[in-house]
Amino acid sequence: MRKLHLSNMDSKIFGVCGGIGETYDVDPTLIRLGMIFLCFVTAIVPVILTYLIAWAIIPKKI
Repeated sequence: MRKLHLSNMDSKIFGVCGGIGETYDVDPTLIRLGMIFLCFVTAIVPVILTYLIAWAIIPKKI
């Protein structure tokens, strides 16, 4: 079973999108584009809060 982690290799800000991409074998750029789209659709604040919470909860890759 693969566990979600923050990415060390593909990290732009905190590594959340890179870690999601590595875990689910999806290009992290697509995850980032989806996050940007959600920012525009939801007026930015909910996505930024969710991103910061994910950064605080998801462990770093060892």
